[in-house]
Amino acid sequence: MGTVLDSHFLALTAIVTVGYQLVFFIITALLRIDKVTDFAGSTNFIIIAILTLVLKGTWHFRQIVLTVLVVIWGLRLALFLLMRILQWGEDRRFDEMRENFAKLAVFWIFQAVWVWTVSLPLTIVNASDHDPSLRPQDVIGWIMWLIGTIAEATSDQQKLAFKNNPANRGKWCNVGLWKYSRHPNYFGEIFLWWGVFVASTPVLHGAEWAVISGPVFLTLLLLFVSGIPLLEESADKKYSGVEEYRIYKLTTSPLIPLPPAIYGSIPGWIKSVFLFEFPLYNKGISRGGILS
Repeated sequence: MGTVLDSHFLALTAIVTVGYQLVFFIITALLRIDKVTDFAGSTNFIIIAILTLVLKGTWHFRQIVLTVLVVIWGLRLALFLLMRILQWGEDRRFDEMRENFAKLAVFWIFQAVWVWTVSLPLTIVNASDHDPSLRPQDVIGWIMWLIGTIAEATSDQQKLAFKNNPANRGKWCNVGLWKYSRHPNYFGEIFLWWGVFVASTPVLHGAEWAVISGPVFLTLLLLFVSGIPLLEESADKKYSGVEEYRIYKLTTSPLIPLPPAIYGSIPGWIKSVFLFEFPLYNKGISRGGILS
């Protein structure tokens, strides 16, 4: 079916994303609810994936595979987050936003930017007429997606089961993958989207390589803005006075899953430079002297 607005579907996906997020923003602002927020973000990826595939109409094997992978990820995450918020009743991230229209608007604008930017590798693949034969990058990317998806889905379920157990009330999650990473779900999400990018590289030419901004944006977002920093600060406020938590934080990688015995023995500068143990993650307990 070819071109719609522009040959790479960039304008189309931007308009669709802004419109879709605007509808849910109006719902949340008028009803003062946050039950559909994450659902709106996750399902937007599905819409972009299917829309660009169908509108282009070339149905190349690489396009179909990457679209299916993104749809699977989006469906899993959307249903998980929707069921979780329905079970929990509210999302504490929005406690300050429900009564502040400006903050709520900024969040939804940021969510639209997140969806559109992270989707860029798939958008460009689905818009491309270039269809080279299967390359090693394709298989490597698909494997990365699989590993990341398994890590994200498994850690999500492990934490949900932990939180739902009354015996764990007032405790931090340190079971399953959470023994080896303080944020294994974020590791999975970052890894799978880098996999999507790697699998997109065989079709990229010239300026199209700018789609690397998708996984870069996601990585920076989770490392420095709305992901790990907020959760680390929240956990430190709750548990910084608990010795077991301080030991857990000292011996557990913030992102990449590693055995605690190994991570705990790694020098601090190596953790900071190569393993994402940034100082902003330790503001809440650094004064206690456990961190060097």
